[in-house]
Amino acid sequence: MLLAVDAGNTQTNIGLFERGDLQQHWSVQTLADRTADEHALVFKGLLEQVGLSFSRNVTGVVLSSVVPRVTQALREMVERYFHFEPVVVGPGVRTGMPIVTDNPREVGTDRVVNAIAAHERYGGPCIAVGIGTATTFGAVSDRGEFLGGAIAPGMQVSTNALVASTAQLRNIEFAAPRSVIGKTTVESIQAGVVFGHAGMIDAIVERMRDDLGASAPVVATGGLAPVVVPLCKTIDHHEPWLSLEGLQIIFERNARAD
Repeated sequence: MLLAVDAGNTQTNIGLFERGDLQQHWSVQTLADRTADEHALVFKGLLEQVGLSFSRNVTGVVLSSVVPRVTQALREMVERYFHFEPVVVGPGVRTGMPIVTDNPREVGTDRVVNAIAAHERYGGPCIAVGIGTATTFGAVSDRGEFLGGAIAPGMQVSTNALVASTAQLRNIEFAAPRSVIGKTTVESIQAGVVFGHAGMIDAIVERMRDDLGASAPVVATGGLAPVVVPLCKTIDHHEPWLSLEGLQIIFERNARAD
C-alpha cells in the first residue's frame, strides 16, 4: 500500500492507496517542531486505527511539504521506521508536468501536485485552485504544462491581519452569514471575508480563462474549500483529496521510470 503525505502550512493530509484507489484519509495539524519520532507516533496511531502497521502493509511513501522542517522530519521518519526512502516531490523528481515559469524551482510543490491531479482528471487547459492558508491558482495548458498562476492571502490570514490591525474587531467562524448585508459585527466580517474571498476567486478565474479559454475547467481543493466553493460561480469541481491523488500519480510515474 502507498502512503501519501501532503504537509501544508496549517494542515497535513494523509492518504492510503491500494492499487491506485484511495482507501483511507486523515487530516492532522501541521506542527513544524514535531520530531521524526513524534511523527512516527502519529502515523502509527492512524494506521493502527484501521488494522495496519508500518512494516507489514506500507510498501511506499510519497511526500509533499511546503514547510522545510516538516519535510526533513518526515523524511527521517520514513527512513527510520519504514526502512526505505520516500519519494519527496521537488527538484529531480519526475512529475510528468513541465513547469514553464521563469524560475521553476520556486514553484510550491502543493501547486504542482494539485495541477497534476486536476489535469489527470479533467485534461487541459484547466485551473487548479487551492483554498487554505493561502489561496493559490495554477494554470495548466492544453499540452499539460504548468504555466504559472496567482497566490493570494487565505481567509485565515486576511482575518488575522484585520483583527490585529483594529481595536474592536475579533476572529470569526468561517461561514456564510444570513445575508451579505450583515446585521451584526460578526456577520459583517463574515460577509466581507467569505463573500469577498469567493468574489476574488471568481475574478481571478475569469481573467485566467480569458488567457486559457472560456471552457477551461476549474477544480478546487483545500481545507477551506467547503466554505467558499458553494458561493463561487466559476468552480466546476470540488475535489477534497486532489493533492493526495496528485501525489499518487507522481509516485507511480517515478516507480515506472525506475
